Amino acid sequence: MNAHERMASNPYVGLEDRAIWRKAVAESHALQLTGLYRKKFPIAADARIATAGSCFAQNIAKALKRNGFNFCDFEPRPPLFPAEQALVYNYGVYSARYCNIYTARQLLQVFDRAYGAFVPEEKAWVRGGGHVDPFRPLLEPEPFGSIAELERSRQSHFDAVREMFEKLDVFMFTLGLTEAWVSRSDGAVFPVCPGTVAGAFDPASYEFRNFNYFEIFEDLIAFFGKVRTVNPRAKFLLTVSPVPLTATKSDNHVLVATTYSKSVLRSVAGHLATEIDFVDYFPSYEIIAAPSMRGMFYDPNLRTVNAAGVDYVMSHFFREHHATPVDNPVREAQGAAALAGDLEATCEEMLQAQELGYA
Repeated sequence: MNAHERMASNPYVGLEDRAIWRKAVAESHALQLTGLYRKKFPIAADARIATAGSCFAQNIAKALKRNGFNFCDFEPRPPLFPAEQALVYNYGVYSARYCNIYTARQLLQVFDRAYGAFVPEEKAWVRGGGHVDPFRPLLEPEPFGSIAELERSRQSHFDAVREMFEKLDVFMFTLGLTEAWVSRSDGAVFPVCPGTVAGAFDPASYEFRNFNYFEIFEDLIAFFGKVRTVNPRAKFLLTVSPVPLTATKSDNHVLVATTYSKSVLRSVAGHLATEIDFVDYFPSYEIIAAPSMRGMFYDPNLRTVNAAGVDYVMSHFFREHHATPVDNPVREAQGAAALAGDLEATCEEMLQAQELGYA
Protein backbone atom coordinates (compact mmCIF):
# COMPACT_ATOMS: atom_id res chain seq x y z
CA MET A 1 0.00 0.00 0.00
CA ASN A 2 1.52 3.31 -1.06
CA ALA A 3 1.36 6.56 0.90
CA HIS A 4 -1.62 7.86 -1.08
CA GLU A 5 -3.61 4.68 -0.41
CA ARG A 6 -2.74 4.80 3.29
CA MET A 7 -3.95 8.39 3.46
CA ALA A 8 -7.16 7.55 1.65
CA SER A 9 -7.95 4.80 4.15
CA ASN A 10 -7.05 6.84 7.22
CA PRO A 11 -10.11 7.22 9.50
CA TYR A 12 -9.29 10.92 9.96
CA VAL A 13 -9.81 11.61 6.26
CA GLY A 14 -13.10 13.33 5.57
CA LEU A 15 -13.75 14.54 9.10
CA GLU A 16 -16.29 17.34 9.52
CA ASP A 17 -14.81 20.78 10.11
CA ARG A 18 -16.24 20.71 13.67
CA ALA A 19 -13.87 17.82 14.48
CA ILE A 20 -10.69 19.69 13.51
CA TRP A 21 -9.32 22.31 15.93
CA ARG A 22 -7.80 24.54 13.24
CA LYS A 23 -11.04 24.78 11.27
CA ALA A 24 -13.53 24.62 14.12
CA VAL A 25 -11.78 26.91 16.60
CA ALA A 26 -8.52 28.57 15.56
CA GLU A 27 -9.80 29.85 12.21
CA SER A 28 -13.34 30.62 13.44
CA HIS A 29 -14.48 33.77 15.19
CA ALA A 30 -15.25 33.04 18.83
CA LEU A 31 -18.82 34.28 18.42
CA GLN A 32 -19.47 32.24 15.30
CA LEU A 33 -18.72 28.75 16.54
CA THR A 34 -21.19 26.17 15.27
CA GLY A 35 -21.93 22.54 15.98
CA LEU A 36 -20.87 22.72 19.62
CA TYR A 37 -24.03 20.95 20.67
CA ARG A 38 -26.08 18.35 18.88
CA LYS A 39 -29.14 17.20 20.74
CA LYS A 40 -29.56 13.55 21.63
CA PHE A 41 -33.33 13.83 21.96
CA PRO A 42 -35.81 16.60 21.08
CA ILE A 43 -37.26 18.91 23.72
CA ALA A 44 -40.60 20.15 22.49
CA ALA A 45 -41.87 23.62 23.35
CA ASP A 46 -44.63 22.11 25.47
CA ALA A 47 -42.38 19.60 27.26
CA ARG A 48 -42.53 20.13 31.02
CA ILE A 49 -39.03 21.28 31.92
CA ALA A 50 -37.73 21.49 35.48
CA THR A 51 -34.38 23.01 36.44
CA ALA A 52 -32.01 22.79 39.38
CA GLY A 53 -28.34 23.26 40.11
CA SER A 54 -25.73 25.78 41.12
CA CYS A 55 -26.02 29.55 40.73
CA PHE A 56 -25.48 29.51 36.96
CA ALA A 57 -28.58 27.33 36.53
CA GLN A 58 -30.78 30.26 37.55
CA ASN A 59 -30.01 31.88 34.20
CA ILE A 60 -31.06 28.78 32.25
CA ALA A 61 -34.54 28.96 33.75
CA LYS A 62 -34.84 32.64 32.80
CA ALA A 63 -33.74 31.98 29.23
CA LEU A 64 -36.15 29.08 28.82
CA LYS A 65 -39.07 31.23 29.91
CA ARG A 66 -38.11 34.12 27.63
CA ASN A 67 -37.80 31.82 24.64
CA GLY A 68 -41.19 30.18 24.92
CA PHE A 69 -40.32 26.87 26.54
CA ASN A 70 -42.55 25.29 29.15
CA PHE A 71 -40.44 25.94 32.23
CA CYS A 72 -42.59 24.54 35.03
CA ASP A 73 -42.83 26.09 38.47
CA PHE A 74 -44.29 23.56 40.90
CA GLU A 75 -43.98 25.85 43.92
CA PRO A 76 -45.20 29.24 42.66
CA ARG A 77 -45.71 32.32 44.77
CA PRO A 78 -49.13 32.55 46.45
CA PRO A 79 -51.72 34.60 44.51
CA LEU A 80 -51.55 37.60 46.87
CA PHE A 81 -47.77 37.52 47.28
CA PRO A 82 -46.15 40.69 45.81
CA ALA A 83 -44.58 39.88 42.44
CA GLU A 84 -41.68 42.27 43.08
CA GLN A 85 -40.70 40.24 46.15
CA ALA A 86 -40.90 36.82 44.50
CA LEU A 87 -37.20 36.32 43.70
CA VAL A 88 -36.13 37.51 47.15
CA TYR A 89 -38.18 34.64 48.58
CA ASN A 90 -36.89 32.18 45.94
CA TYR A 91 -40.15 31.89 44.03
CA GLY A 92 -39.62 31.19 40.34
CA VAL A 93 -35.86 30.81 40.61
CA TYR A 94 -36.07 27.07 40.04
CA SER A 95 -38.95 24.65 39.56
CA ALA A 96 -39.28 24.37 43.35
CA ARG A 97 -37.88 26.37 46.24
CA TYR A 98 -34.91 24.10 46.96
CA CYS A 99 -32.51 27.04 46.32
CA ASN A 100 -29.09 26.20 44.84
CA ILE A 101 -28.09 22.55 44.65
CA TYR A 102 -24.33 22.42 44.20
CA THR A 103 -23.41 18.73 44.35
CA ALA A 104 -24.79 15.44 43.08
CA ARG A 105 -25.06 14.10 46.64
CA GLN A 106 -27.13 17.12 47.64
CA LEU A 107 -29.43 16.50 44.66
CA LEU A 108 -29.87 12.83 45.56
CA GLN A 109 -30.71 13.78 49.13
CA VAL A 110 -33.34 16.28 47.95
CA PHE A 111 -35.16 13.38 46.31
CA ASP A 112 -34.74 11.07 49.29
CA ARG A 113 -35.86 13.71 51.78
CA ALA A 114 -38.94 14.56 49.71
CA TYR A 115 -39.99 10.90 49.64
CA GLY A 116 -39.16 10.22 53.29
CA ALA A 117 -36.24 7.90 52.52
CA PHE A 118 -33.82 10.15 54.41
CA VAL A 119 -34.60 12.30 57.44
CA PRO A 120 -31.51 14.29 58.48
CA GLU A 121 -30.81 14.73 62.17
CA GLU A 122 -30.12 18.44 61.59
CA LYS A 123 -33.51 20.17 61.85
CA ALA A 124 -32.73 23.88 62.02
CA TRP A 125 -29.95 26.44 62.28
CA VAL A 126 -30.14 29.62 64.32
CA ARG A 127 -29.78 32.99 62.62
CA GLY A 128 -30.62 36.41 64.00
CA GLY A 129 -32.86 35.14 66.77
CA GLY A 130 -34.86 32.89 64.43
CA HIS A 131 -34.51 29.57 62.64
CA VAL A 132 -33.48 28.68 59.09
CA ASP A 133 -33.56 25.46 57.13
CA PRO A 134 -29.98 24.03 57.07
CA PHE A 135 -30.62 22.83 53.52
CA ARG A 136 -32.12 26.15 52.35
CA PRO A 137 -30.41 28.72 54.59
CA LEU A 138 -31.14 31.66 52.27
CA LEU A 139 -34.70 30.67 51.39
CA GLU A 140 -36.14 33.92 52.75
CA PRO A 141 -34.58 37.23 53.82
CA GLU A 142 -35.70 36.76 57.43
CA PRO A 143 -35.49 33.57 59.49
CA PHE A 144 -38.59 31.66 60.56
CA GLY A 145 -40.06 32.61 63.92
CA SER A 146 -40.26 29.00 65.07
CA ILE A 147 -39.17 25.52 64.11
CA ALA A 148 -42.83 24.60 63.60
CA GLU A 149 -43.15 27.34 60.98
CA LEU A 150 -39.99 26.10 59.31
CA GLU A 151 -41.34 22.54 59.26
CA ARG A 152 -44.59 23.66 57.62
CA SER A 153 -42.62 25.38 54.88
CA ARG A 154 -40.44 22.30 54.43
CA GLN A 155 -43.38 19.90 54.11
CA SER A 156 -45.12 22.17 51.60
CA HIS A 157 -41.85 22.28 49.67
CA PHE A 158 -41.56 18.49 49.65
CA ASP A 159 -45.10 18.23 48.28
CA ALA A 160 -44.01 20.43 45.38
CA VAL A 161 -40.79 18.47 44.83
CA ARG A 162 -42.66 15.17 44.62
CA GLU A 163 -45.12 16.64 42.14
CA MET A 164 -42.23 18.00 40.10
CA PHE A 165 -40.43 14.67 39.81
CA GLU A 166 -43.64 12.82 38.96
CA LYS A 167 -44.82 15.25 36.27
CA LEU A 168 -41.70 16.61 34.55
CA ASP A 169 -40.59 15.51 31.09
CA VAL A 170 -37.04 16.89 31.19
CA PHE A 171 -34.90 17.67 34.22
CA MET A 172 -32.04 20.08 33.54
CA PHE A 173 -29.33 19.95 36.18
CA THR A 174 -26.24 22.16 36.35
CA LEU A 175 -23.37 20.52 38.21
CA GLY A 176 -21.49 23.15 40.18
CA LEU A 177 -19.12 21.81 42.83
CA THR A 178 -17.35 18.73 44.10
CA GLU A 179 -16.63 20.32 47.50
CA ALA A 180 -19.19 20.25 50.30
CA TRP A 181 -19.68 20.19 54.06
CA VAL A 182 -21.26 17.06 55.49
CA SER A 183 -22.73 15.98 58.81
CA ARG A 184 -20.47 13.43 60.46
CA SER A 185 -23.41 11.69 62.10
CA ASP A 186 -25.64 10.90 59.11
CA GLY A 187 -23.91 12.17 55.96
CA ALA A 188 -26.36 15.02 55.30
CA VAL A 189 -24.89 17.47 52.77
CA PHE A 190 -25.31 21.22 53.28
CA PRO A 191 -25.18 23.94 50.60
CA VAL A 192 -22.80 26.01 52.76
CA CYS A 193 -20.41 25.46 55.61
CA PRO A 194 -22.27 25.57 58.93
CA GLY A 195 -21.44 28.69 60.87
CA THR A 196 -21.03 31.00 57.87
CA VAL A 197 -24.42 32.35 56.78
CA ALA A 198 -26.22 30.58 59.68
CA GLY A 199 -25.74 28.00 62.38
CA ALA A 200 -22.54 27.31 64.30
CA PHE A 201 -19.50 25.34 63.19
CA ASP A 202 -18.37 22.37 65.28
CA PRO A 203 -15.51 20.27 63.84
CA ALA A 204 -16.80 17.30 65.81
CA SER A 205 -20.12 17.51 63.97
CA TYR A 206 -19.13 18.51 60.42
CA GLU A 207 -16.46 17.49 57.95
CA PHE A 208 -15.24 18.75 54.60
CA ARG A 209 -15.74 16.44 51.61
CA ASN A 210 -14.38 16.73 48.10
CA PHE A 211 -16.43 14.18 46.19
CA ASN A 212 -14.54 12.10 43.65
CA TYR A 213 -15.51 10.83 40.22
CA PHE A 214 -16.89 7.50 41.41
CA GLU A 215 -19.02 9.04 44.18
CA ILE A 216 -20.56 11.60 41.83
CA PHE A 217 -21.14 8.98 39.13
CA GLU A 218 -22.89 6.65 41.58
CA ASP A 219 -24.97 9.49 43.07
CA LEU A 220 -26.27 10.55 39.67
CA ILE A 221 -26.98 6.97 38.61
CA ALA A 222 -28.96 6.49 41.82
CA PHE A 223 -30.80 9.77 41.25
CA PHE A 224 -31.77 8.87 37.68
CA GLY A 225 -33.04 5.49 38.81
CA LYS A 226 -35.15 6.90 41.61
CA VAL A 227 -36.71 9.58 39.43
CA ARG A 228 -37.46 7.05 36.69
CA THR A 229 -39.14 4.84 39.29
CA VAL A 230 -41.77 7.52 39.94
CA ASN A 231 -41.71 8.89 36.38
CA PRO A 232 -40.53 6.38 33.73
CA ARG A 233 -40.62 8.92 30.89
CA ALA A 234 -38.23 11.39 32.58
CA LYS A 235 -35.18 12.52 30.64
CA PHE A 236 -32.19 14.44 31.90
CA LEU A 237 -29.97 17.16 30.47
CA LEU A 238 -26.73 17.74 32.36
CA THR A 239 -24.44 20.72 32.12
CA VAL A 240 -21.49 22.05 34.13
CA SER A 241 -21.33 25.54 35.57
CA PRO A 242 -18.48 27.67 34.16
CA VAL A 243 -18.32 29.66 37.41
CA PRO A 244 -15.06 29.01 39.34
CA LEU A 245 -14.95 28.34 43.08
CA THR A 246 -15.02 31.40 45.31
CA ALA A 247 -12.71 29.63 47.74
CA THR A 248 -11.49 26.09 48.41
CA LYS A 249 -10.97 24.16 51.63
CA SER A 250 -8.78 21.64 49.82
CA ASP A 251 -5.00 21.95 50.07
CA ASN A 252 -4.78 23.13 46.47
CA HIS A 253 -4.53 26.62 44.96
CA VAL A 254 -8.07 27.75 44.17
CA LEU A 255 -7.31 27.68 40.43
CA VAL A 256 -6.10 24.08 40.67
CA ALA A 257 -9.08 23.18 42.86
CA THR A 258 -11.45 24.72 40.33
CA THR A 259 -9.84 22.82 37.47
CA TYR A 260 -10.14 19.57 39.41
CA SER A 261 -13.78 20.22 40.28
CA LYS A 262 -14.88 21.16 36.76
CA SER A 263 -12.85 18.35 35.17
CA VAL A 264 -14.42 15.70 37.37
CA LEU A 265 -17.94 17.05 36.87
CA ARG A 266 -17.45 17.32 33.11
CA SER A 267 -16.07 13.79 32.93
CA VAL A 268 -18.95 12.29 34.87
CA ALA A 269 -21.55 14.19 32.85
CA GLY A 270 -19.96 13.16 29.57
CA HIS A 271 -19.70 9.52 30.60
CA LEU A 272 -23.35 9.36 31.63
CA ALA A 273 -24.55 11.11 28.46
CA THR A 274 -22.54 8.69 26.34
CA GLU A 275 -23.82 5.56 28.06
CA ILE A 276 -27.47 6.36 28.83
CA ASP A 277 -30.01 7.10 26.11
CA PHE A 278 -32.21 9.31 28.31
CA VAL A 279 -29.31 11.53 29.45
CA ASP A 280 -27.87 14.36 27.33
CA TYR A 281 -25.02 16.82 27.92
CA PHE A 282 -25.03 20.51 27.03
CA PRO A 283 -21.62 22.29 26.95
CA SER A 284 -22.21 25.44 29.02
CA TYR A 285 -18.79 25.11 30.62
CA GLU A 286 -16.91 24.77 27.33
CA ILE A 287 -18.70 27.67 25.67
CA ILE A 288 -17.71 30.12 28.42
CA ALA A 289 -14.33 28.78 29.56
CA ALA A 290 -12.78 27.77 26.21
CA PRO A 291 -9.44 29.46 25.40
CA SER A 292 -10.92 30.83 22.20
CA MET A 293 -13.30 32.97 24.30
CA ARG A 294 -10.35 34.74 25.95
CA GLY A 295 -12.39 35.31 29.08
CA MET A 296 -14.72 37.77 27.35
CA PHE A 297 -17.80 36.38 29.07
CA TYR A 298 -16.48 36.77 32.60
CA ASP A 299 -16.97 39.87 34.73
CA PRO A 300 -13.83 41.73 35.95
CA ASN A 301 -13.65 39.36 38.93
CA LEU A 302 -12.92 36.57 36.38
CA ARG A 303 -15.61 34.50 38.03
CA THR A 304 -19.20 35.58 37.44
CA VAL A 305 -20.58 35.24 33.93
CA ASN A 306 -21.98 38.36 32.27
CA ALA A 307 -25.34 38.61 30.52
CA ALA A 308 -23.77 38.36 27.06
CA GLY A 309 -22.20 35.06 28.06
CA VAL A 310 -25.50 33.64 29.25
CA ASP A 311 -27.17 34.68 26.00
CA TYR A 312 -24.39 33.14 23.92
CA VAL A 313 -24.55 29.87 25.83
CA MET A 314 -28.29 29.60 25.41
CA SER A 315 -28.13 30.54 21.71
CA HIS A 316 -26.44 27.18 21.12
CA PHE A 317 -29.21 25.41 22.99
CA PHE A 318 -31.91 27.19 21.00
CA ARG A 319 -30.31 26.25 17.69
CA GLU A 320 -31.12 22.64 18.50
CA HIS A 321 -34.33 23.06 20.47
CA HIS A 322 -36.90 25.47 19.07
CA ALA A 323 -39.83 27.32 20.56
CA THR A 324 -41.49 30.70 20.04
CA PRO A 325 -39.74 33.52 21.96
CA VAL A 326 -41.96 35.54 24.25
CA ASP A 327 -43.00 38.74 22.46
CA ASN A 328 -43.72 40.93 25.45
CA PRO A 329 -41.72 44.20 25.73
CA VAL A 330 -42.38 44.60 29.43
CA ARG A 331 -41.44 41.04 30.26
CA GLU A 332 -38.40 41.23 28.00
CA ALA A 333 -37.23 44.40 29.72
CA GLN A 334 -37.64 42.74 33.12
CA GLY A 335 -35.70 39.71 31.94
CA ALA A 336 -32.89 41.83 30.56
CA ALA A 337 -32.70 43.80 33.79
CA ALA A 338 -32.49 40.59 35.80
CA LEU A 339 -29.65 39.28 33.65
CA ALA A 340 -27.81 42.59 33.73
CA GLY A 341 -27.58 42.42 37.52
CA ASP A 342 -25.42 40.22 39.69
CA LEU A 343 -26.10 36.69 38.48
CA GLU A 344 -25.26 35.36 41.93
CA ALA A 345 -27.63 37.51 43.97
CA THR A 346 -29.07 34.33 45.48
CA CYS A 347 -25.87 32.30 45.63
CA GLU A 348 -25.05 30.73 48.99
CA GLU A 349 -21.46 30.02 47.99
CA MET A 350 -20.82 33.68 47.17
CA LEU A 351 -22.46 34.93 50.36
CA GLN A 352 -20.44 32.42 52.37
CA ALA A 353 -17.27 33.85 50.82
CA GLN A 354 -18.44 37.39 51.57
CA GLU A 355 -19.07 36.47 55.20
CA LEU A 356 -15.49 35.22 55.41
CA GLY A 357 -14.04 38.19 53.54
CA TYR A 358 -12.94 36.15 50.53
CA ALA A 359 -15.16 37.75 47.88
